[in-house]
Amino acid sequence: MNAFDYFFEKTADLDKPFLVGKEEINYKNLYTDCVNLASRIEEEVGRNNHIILLSVNNLFFITSYLAIIKSGNICIPLDPSIEKENFRYINELTNPVLVFTTKENEQRLGLKADSCILPDALDNFQPQVIKPVEKDFNKENCAEIIFTSGSTGKPKGVMISHKNLIANTQSIIEYLNLSQNDRMLVVLPFYYCYGLSLLHTHLKVGGSIVLNNSFIFLGSIIRDLKMHNCSGFAGVPSHFQILLRKSDSFKETVFTDLKYVTQAGGKLATIFIDEFRESFPDVKFIVMYGQTEATARLSYLPPDLYDKKKGSMGKGIPGVELKVINEKGEKIKPGETGEVIAHGDNIMIGYFSDEEGTRNTIKNGWLYTGDLGTVDKDGYIYLTARKKEIIKVRGKRISPKEIEAVILELKEVIDCSIEGIEDDIEGEQLKATVIVRKDALNTITKESIMQHCSKHLALYKIPHIYELKQELTISATGKKIKK
Repeated sequence: MNAFDYFFEKTADLDKPFLVGKEEINYKNLYTDCVNLASRIEEEVGRNNHIILLSVNNLFFITSYLAIIKSGNICIPLDPSIEKENFRYINELTNPVLVFTTKENEQRLGLKADSCILPDALDNFQPQVIKPVEKDFNKENCAEIIFTSGSTGKPKGVMISHKNLIANTQSIIEYLNLSQNDRMLVVLPFYYCYGLSLLHTHLKVGGSIVLNNSFIFLGSIIRDLKMHNCSGFAGVPSHFQILLRKSDSFKETVFTDLKYVTQAGGKLATIFIDEFRESFPDVKFIVMYGQTEATARLSYLPPDLYDKKKGSMGKGIPGVELKVINEKGEKIKPGETGEVIAHGDNIMIGYFSDEEGTRNTIKNGWLYTGDLGTVDKDGYIYLTARKKEIIKVRGKRISPKEIEAVILELKEVIDCSIEGIEDDIEGEQLKATVIVRKDALNTITKESIMQHCSKHLALYKIPHIYELKQELTISATGKKIKK
């Protein structure tokens, strides 16, 4: 089955809003618009071609994205503010037949007008004959390529199949128990797998979404949650850190319709989760873990187990098997450390035009995540670090997350990043970049942080280099930019 047909399997004729807010559209009209556009795309370029999509979260993105997938072509959603050099690399690598984008990006990136589809053009597409659902469509076909940052500096193209999208969407719906009554506030961009999963799941169950592309304005987040009666919110660690520590107004607001929030995209220190749960005791906080290579999601921690399994990323979601193995490929025992690997129908096809990278990441059908972790006696997994994040000081291996968690205990601290700085004597010295609330710049100093660390950390784990800042620099996906 084509993933598009799966999404609209029970909602194609639904006379109910899907997109709510500045732009609005109901299911029936969205389905018709997407199918018409898909027919036109297939008529003009055929199937199995690459098509780039450059847009912020809006109706143009949603319609174009879904239509490209329905047409049997491969969608490549990219950050609309992508640097020219990165775009040129991806463009040459994938050789797209069309680019859905804005006039501004067409000019900025030097694109050929005859290969671009602009938002206004969608209004000029005449209705086509709507084709029936293809029952023999091969769900193993690639549906999209999501580019993510690679270790070499060059973006890696993660190939996601229709089967991957269907499997991961069904799993997420099952463990979150989503229904047509759910309404999600979306601040995560759709060119990011976490953001796309919100689109897919709410589309499938007949729910609705509200788009907010202005997270920097915290007042707009509070307004949209209340005004549009949102039942859910999804964010990466920096979103929760900013909401909880940047301003007091969020914690003081009552959100009568908010039932749950989800967090993924990196490990959020438990001090923030505790703070959120204390401020909103009736809102479920669901810790999740995933990777682009797994379509989106790999594990979750049921909120009722949070106190008992604090710090854990949980267990595999429905349909996903997770293991933590040592260097010999054997499952580790509780307390030991190894690499997290995953198996399921959500695991990517591979990296586009990168056979070596694919071989190194997928072995015997298992995804090697590159994340290090341990397990408890009940099989719950606790992440410790990324392989590449481990820092060596005096020959001792240190996880930055442990130190960051200690410094984040200080209520005046919004964020903290620990990195290794080359040192001729020590090998590496620890540097702490600390984001502090503006009203606490006089109370939080290098000395006060070191004093706090000395109470909780071994001497060799205490950073000696500090950079105190006021603003947290984050990417469009909400992830913090360390350098």
